[in-house]
Amino acid sequence: MSNTGAEEAAAVMIERVKVINPEEKQVIIGQGNFSIFACDDLFKTLLTTVPALKCAVAMNEAVPKLTRVTGNDERLKELAGENCLRIGASHTFFIIMDGAYPINVLTVLKSHPAVANIFVASANPLDVIVAETELGRAVLGAVDGTSANRIETAAEKKARRELCETLGYVAD
Repeated sequence: MSNTGAEEAAAVMIERVKVINPEEKQVIIGQGNFSIFACDDLFKTLLTTVPALKCAVAMNEAVPKLTRVTGNDERLKELAGENCLRIGASHTFFIIMDGAYPINVLTVLKSHPAVANIFVASANPLDVIVAETELGRAVLGAVDGTSANRIETAAEKKARRELCETLGYVAD
């Protein structure tokens, strides 16, 4: 069998998609399935985990090739929908939140039956690395903030732990 056709069809383009998050809200990007159900159910799951949460969930669907959006804040819905559509990968979801940290919701999201993978959870500047083939697009991963270039000092460790305690998390 000839590989000529397979080699041509194997072309993959890699793209960097910058996440638009001007207010540095908390973002969670993942992959799931059953988009017609998952978008709304992930939103309900977030609200039952953190009741006063302001958030939006957007999810790309392979058929009929659209981005579904739900939420309780218009600006967050706009950002979630815009970012998810720009990523463009089927079954990718984009959550943006105000009033909670990912640590407050990741456990319930990871155990949700429609969630297959979480790529990133952060308020840092984010780039999503996307591959595109003839079939469609896929998220390969995410670049979360800038690269580390040194080990923390004792004073920085103390300040980090004080911040954790202020947020209600005790390290020791």
